[in-house]
Formats: sequence, structure tokens, C-alpha cells
Amino acid sequence: MPEAGSSIHKTLKEIAQLIGGEVVGDGNVAITGISGIREAEEGDLTFLANPRYAPLMDTTKASAIITSRQTTSAPKPMIRTDNPSMAFARIISILMPNDQRYPSGIHPTAIIGKNAKLGQDVALQPYVVIDDDAVIGDRTIIYAGSYVGNRAKIGSDCLIYPNVAIREKVEIGNRVIVHSGTVIGSDGFGFATVDGEHHKIPQIGTVLIEDDVEIGANVTIDRARFGKTVIGKGTKIDNLVQIAHNVIVGENSIIIAQAGISGSTVIGKNVTIAGQAGLVGHITIGDNAVLAAQAGVTKPVPANTCVSGYPARQHDEAKRLNAFVSRLPQIVDELKKLGEKFQQLEKKVSDGTAADNKKRG
Repeated sequence: MPEAGSSIHKTLKEIAQLIGGEVVGDGNVAITGISGIREAEEGDLTFLANPRYAPLMDTTKASAIITSRQTTSAPKPMIRTDNPSMAFARIISILMPNDQRYPSGIHPTAIIGKNAKLGQDVALQPYVVIDDDAVIGDRTIIYAGSYVGNRAKIGSDCLIYPNVAIREKVEIGNRVIVHSGTVIGSDGFGFATVDGEHHKIPQIGTVLIEDDVEIGANVTIDRARFGKTVIGKGTKIDNLVQIAHNVIVGENSIIIAQAGISGSTVIGKNVTIAGQAGLVGHITIGDNAVLAAQAGVTKPVPANTCVSGYPARQHDEAKRLNAFVSRLPQIVDELKKLGEKFQQLEKKVSDGTAADNKKRG
């Protein structure tokens, strides 16, 4: 992404035409830069996607704001769009294209094994190792220090950043991005315990990464014991995620940092797994489900369901339980007071009964 504030020279109306947006306010306002809503200065165009941050429209120094169609008024001129985030990204790509320079050619220190096949315009940086019988597709770029194992296959137009390990027989589709430090195809965590000793179970499967997947830094995706661990088309994985053997992740899912998915779990399509969520093995997560941050998922989650808490349960139920838990100190105090009142009443009743008995005697 270009630096905030980089110079452009367009009117708000001209920018709106580029993205099919609707101008509300002065369409002739001059836009000279693009920035976030907090950092923006005069002349900048910014955007607001989350209504939670609507108050920032009153304090931003930006000259104009990209908003959703639902926004009816703003203190600045605005462009109303169907999707402010996507519109903002499109403006950046059109007006301020990424000037990152990608390497080309094969460095003399790269090691290419026997029968390895490289497509057209493949780029290998220093100390890349391509093992025997591996296949690298056209225009794929592999940065310094990365390893591609025996019989591994990488598709076209992929971007493999430095120090990535792609183990033997792993298959990677087209237009996949893998960030530094990630390991794909490490052994699944499989051991049989006999007489107190842990014996390794061979992990002879592989990993399939489908097209248009992006995998963050320091992610680990284990190979299957048998068959394939699968990451579905279009899925995006944040940094520091662990995906165990035989997991299947459906298309267009989102997995956020520090999430952990245990073996043989099946994740549906368009699922969101938020940060630090943990999933036990051998369960199914339905399509469009949302697992909130730090959710401890111990049983299957139906489609179109949001769960949170530990153990994870329907989000509304989890919120009610959290509300009750937060009131526990107050409830304990009230119970103590009720106990004291009960003891006082009990004493009065006891004293009254004793007095009545004395009169009768």
C-alpha cells in the first residue's frame, strides 16, 4: 500500500466516477492524498466502513469521506458507495499503484534438483532450494532462503516470501501468497502411547492449498496422516495460525491470528474464526459460521451461527452468562445480607416461641 498522503490531483467528482460512487456535497473539492480517518490531513480522502467509528467524521481533518449508501449526512463532502472498504482499495490501486519491485531471474546460488520443472519467468532469489521433481508454475516468485520439497507443486503467479518451507508432495494452486516463516506440510501431531512411551505415527498424506489463498507469517499447516489437509479457494489466513492434520477449510473463510484447529475438523465455506479461537478435533463448523475471539469450540457449530465463550455457545446466550458472571460479587453480597436478615427473623421467631412456651408453663 502506498504511503498515506502521497500526492494525487483529482476532484472528488472525478474520483467518484472512477468507482461508480455518488457525491454528496461539493464535488469540486480538491483531493491530493489518501489516508486513514484518524491520520488524515486537509486535502486527503478517507473512508468510513464501520458505523462504530462514525463519531470520527466530526474530528477528522480529511477533506472528504467515502461512506456506505446508508450514510445520509456527514460534516464533510462524501462519496456514497456499496462497499466503502473495497471502494477505497480500488481508488488506491488506480491512483496510487503499488510500486513494490519484484525480483526476476534465477540467482546463481539457487539450488534446483533433478527433474525439477520451472515455468516461464519464474524468479528464484538467493539460496532458494527446489528439490527433485518439484514443479513451479509460470511467473511464480520465490524469495531468499525458501525451500520447496520433493515432488511439491506450486501453481502460476504465486508469491512465496523469504524463509518459507513447503514440504514434499505439497500442492499449491495459482495466485497463492505465503508470507515469511510459514511451514506447509509439517508432520501431523500423531503419536501412539504404549506403556507410557509415545511412538510416532507416520504422516504420509499431504496438503492442498487451492487458488487465491493468502497465508500469513509463521503459520503452520500440517500434512494429513492419510489423504490431504485442504485449504479452500480464496481463504485468507492471518499470522501465527496452527492448522492440524486432515483439517479441511472451505472456500473464502477467514482465520485470524493465534487460532488453532485440531485434527480432522471440517470448516465450511465463508466461516470466520477470530483471534485465539481454539477448536477440538473431529467436529464440523457449518457454512457462514462466526467463531468469536477466544472461543473454545468443543462441539459442532451449525451453519449461520455465531458462537463465543468457553465452552463456546450461541453468542446471545454467552453474553447473558457473562452478564450474570459479572454480577456475581453483587449477588454474593445480597445473599449475605439475606442470610443475616434470615438469622434475625429466625432469632425473633425462636425468642417469641420461647416466650409463649413460658407463659403457657
